[in-house]
Amino acid sequence: MPQMSPMNWVMLFMIFITIFVFQMILNYFILQPTKKQTPLHLNNQKSLNWKW
Repeated sequence: MPQMSPMNWVMLFMIFITIFVFQMILNYFILQPTKKQTPLHLNNQKSLNWKW
């Protein structure tokens, strides 16, 4: 039935969109960024003594 062809395209589009959204949700919740540790010597810097 050729009249049902647009309905098939809409269903195909919906399937691809749901797969895409599902993949984005999985990437958001599964992949965790690595935390960079700040070196301790950054906190103990000597302050410059400006003599104007």
